[in-house]
Amino acid sequence: MGNQATHVLAADYGAGSGRFVRGSFDGSRLSLQEVHRFSNEPVQLGDGLYWDFLRLFHELKQGIVKGTQGISPSVRSIAVDTWGVDYGLVDGAGRLCSNPRHYREARNAQWMEEVLHMVKKEELYTMSGVLPQQINTVFQLLGSVREHAEGLRPDIRMLFMPDLFHYYLSGQQACEYTIASTSGLLHADEARWNEHLIGRLGIPETLFPRLVQPGTVLGQLTDDLCAELRTGPMQVISVGSHDTASALAAIPAMDSDFAFISCGTWSLMGVERDTPVLDDRSRAWGFTNEGTVRGKVRTLKNRSGLWLLQECKRQWERENQFFTHEELIQLATLATPHQCYVSPGDGVYLAPGNMPERIRQQCSANGQTVPETTGAIVRCILESLALEFRQTLDELQLITGTRPRVIHMVGGGVHNRLLCQFTANAAGVPVVAGPAEATSAGNCMLQFLAHGEVNSLAEVREVMGASFSPETYEPEDTELWQEAYENYQSLNQIKR
Repeated sequence: MGNQATHVLAADYGAGSGRFVRGSFDGSRLSLQEVHRFSNEPVQLGDGLYWDFLRLFHELKQGIVKGTQGISPSVRSIAVDTWGVDYGLVDGAGRLCSNPRHYREARNAQWMEEVLHMVKKEELYTMSGVLPQQINTVFQLLGSVREHAEGLRPDIRMLFMPDLFHYYLSGQQACEYTIASTSGLLHADEARWNEHLIGRLGIPETLFPRLVQPGTVLGQLTDDLCAELRTGPMQVISVGSHDTASALAAIPAMDSDFAFISCGTWSLMGVERDTPVLDDRSRAWGFTNEGTVRGKVRTLKNRSGLWLLQECKRQWERENQFFTHEELIQLATLATPHQCYVSPGDGVYLAPGNMPERIRQQCSANGQTVPETTGAIVRCILESLALEFRQTLDELQLITGTRPRVIHMVGGGVHNRLLCQFTANAAGVPVVAGPAEATSAGNCMLQFLAHGEVNSLAEVREVMGASFSPETYEPEDTELWQEAYENYQSLNQIKR
């Protein structure tokens, strides 16, 4: 390998915003440069909630223009990753049938109920590996079929959000495995459509394109787009098109014995496995099984992340109290430890609005010390999150039979050093924090893997460790935190 860097573009669409990154790789280290950022806000139209795909594709084109300007050698490829479950419908002429519907639509509850009349939730979990939730594609898609009285024509295809972007970039239709695995429409232990389930629900099999694995080169950027954007040719690649799959690929792990936390507003915590976990206990505790790169499965649970802290910060700003995140962490460091806890995933905290007051009310109702100061509230949140992560680690041990020796944390949460340290203390295992930009980094490195510039997922992870210098937090005060965990369990009446 030479020393001249080669370049790729990664488009990372979240459910609230998007970012466009140029990744440059010199054979040993990856560097990232953000070239474009934009909001992603759904649109309410009548009784429907939609993603504005046309605007989002416009932002994609802007990212290509900004990401290719003045770059030598030219950009080799582009890949898109997004959130899961949502999709668009494309007809035989390549026209988008309508803007994709949003997973939060109220209509999905009725379609979930209808599916569960046909297939019991326990059976659905065993068949697909995916925890039944009304956001799942399987419920949304039944709604799409039912709402077309004449039926969906045989020429219509379903494409998940990243696949939809890739189609209009390259002209090639395919569904990538990791994003398809969020749908509830695949076999639990095979990377193929579950024809039996699809037929049982009366969903036309003609809707489903071929499945491809991460690292598949779909084709080239179309000639029309090259001309419009005044850019040279580049390949279009399916990576880990579900954002968590790309983030997991970027974890700088030296072996497979680890748990991961992808921590931002919400946190996904789980383990990487060869096979899914499909028993009643894993379903009752809220674990789902999704695909990851190289044919593995991520068994994970969606946990609360920094939402409570973000909402508190917004409330304090409304009250003309302005703190940086670093100042909030410093105030929490100075606050008295282990005075009170909350259950971060409790439904009382889901909606926005005056989070400090809700935390105080819950602590009072539970007979705990009420956190009155800013630092006490922040410490309550961070200690509670760490204890919730410990609970999830214990559950993972019980459903898999093994306890990971280390936790890798990626995403924006790694900037919160106190949360990282508390998580190590509560779990009793080291926490390796970083990279913060794991999704974009993983997207880029999976493209370089497709180009043959690295040869394995293990090499990808070595590059991550060399490029981003993750920080390790060793457990401290473990006896004190064990006592805190027992109090937390008692408080929240966690039953096994």
